[in-house]
Amino acid sequence: MAEHTGREAVAAVWRIESARIVGALARYTGDFALAEDLAQEALAEALVNWPRDGIPRSPAGWLLAVGRRRAIDTFRRRSALDERYAALAHNLGEGGAATGSAPAAPAGEDVLWDPDEIDDDVLALMFISCHPVLSREARVALTLRVVGGLTSDEIAKAFLVPTATVQARITRAKKTLGAARVPFAVPPPEERAERLGSVLNVIYVIFTEGSSASSGDDLIRLDLASQAQGLARVLSRLMPGEPEVHGLLALLELTAARFPARTGPDGEPVLLEHQDRRRWDRAAIRRGRAALARAERAGRGLGAYGLQAAIAECHAVAESVEATNWDRIVLLYEALGRLAPSPVVEVNRAVAVSMARGPSAALSIVDELMAGGALANSHLLPSVRGELLIRLGRGDEARTELNRAVELCGNERERSVLQRKLADLG
Repeated sequence: MAEHTGREAVAAVWRIESARIVGALARYTGDFALAEDLAQEALAEALVNWPRDGIPRSPAGWLLAVGRRRAIDTFRRRSALDERYAALAHNLGEGGAATGSAPAAPAGEDVLWDPDEIDDDVLALMFISCHPVLSREARVALTLRVVGGLTSDEIAKAFLVPTATVQARITRAKKTLGAARVPFAVPPPEERAERLGSVLNVIYVIFTEGSSASSGDDLIRLDLASQAQGLARVLSRLMPGEPEVHGLLALLELTAARFPARTGPDGEPVLLEHQDRRRWDRAAIRRGRAALARAERAGRGLGAYGLQAAIAECHAVAESVEATNWDRIVLLYEALGRLAPSPVVEVNRAVAVSMARGPSAALSIVDELMAGGALANSHLLPSVRGELLIRLGRGDEARTELNRAVELCGNERERSVLQRKLADLG
């Protein structure tokens, strides 16, 4: 029982405090890759010591103390008593003495956490994990690992890829950051806006995969969506003056508010027009609208995430599909298309146009996208076109589009919805 409790405590503390621990170690060592390795070593020590010796009074302090001592051991191995080792040893009160193995459970009780330093460390950790020199897959994996506290196994399970693939992405990411000599620091003001876009994009990608899984048997992966919401909340606290941070948080909260009604008892998708709006999470809607209001109060106009949040708000406050302000949604999508043009935005605009002005007006938008070869490997465009054709009474053409959508759809739950539509056509 004690062993089970100890391992549970290690997992809980790591999930909550890993970003602070890795960030603090990166600041002390000046080496992000080393800091992540040291934190993992401290975690391994805790998995051995806590079940045996008991949970320390300051679990996070214990882990940080072990990580710092492992840093001293590493620097000692690299070069005898170099300046960094001497400085670290002095800060720890070691006086340069050999430390040997990790401390017993009570160690680390005296580690002090400066709130300002913690905030700077976590923010720097977000920026370095989402650095533009990394591929998008590497940014996502590294962020979930060092900021979200997920293990490689958990990340692999969430994205339906082998654990070895995730581990390889993280290893390559750390080597790339080291080779590029990326400093562990919050970017200077002149670089911050551009770099912030990368951080926001990573959080958005994680949430998008969680809210509409691209493959597998589940429509929604709550673990990923929740991770993204947590990251957005942390970022909004650390960067309260950035309107797009609040815009992203608003979008995530308002979208997640519909999760309870988006699937039926067996996990099958429930389309917006059939959802029981009484099941929507009203607390999440309130949080989302509050975040959107903070973005609007900044006075700089809504960015791409803020505009999407405003669209989500239109749905959240409407009593039904029919009562939704579709004209406003069309205008918001037009603004979004000018600010952040993409085929997906145009498809969503077409859906809104079909509700505001009828399927004929929307079909011309979709046909133009198809003529241009947009989203050729996605089920999104043929599924929307098939739905528009059904509403226009053009069943044979609709059947062709829906069959193509079924072939392209990678998610089992979404595919079942398309197959039901085909069955309804006869």
